[in-house]
Amino acid sequence: MIVANKAVEKRTGTEVDPRDEPSAEWGWHGSFPKGTQAGGWITAIALFAMLIGNHEGNTENIWLIGLGSAVVIGLLWDLRRRRTAWRR
Repeated sequence: MIVANKAVEKRTGTEVDPRDEPSAEWGWHGSFPKGTQAGGWITAIALFAMLIGNHEGNTENIWLIGLGSAVVIGLLWDLRRRRTAWRR
């Protein structure tokens, strides 16, 4: 009779096995901070540009302003977080 082992295997350090993540072989595990910022600002501008149009009610305007403002706040928070990251 085979019983499951209850011991949990712990990973050693921050080693990444190339079989699990092929990009570890050539050493890149990053993000696109400039691309994220550019895409976010383009999205915010597009949302605010959609305010120009033939809306009969203000429900669309409220959603566009709210979502655009949320994107701008997120972008500004990301800029501040990246700017002060070296202090930690």
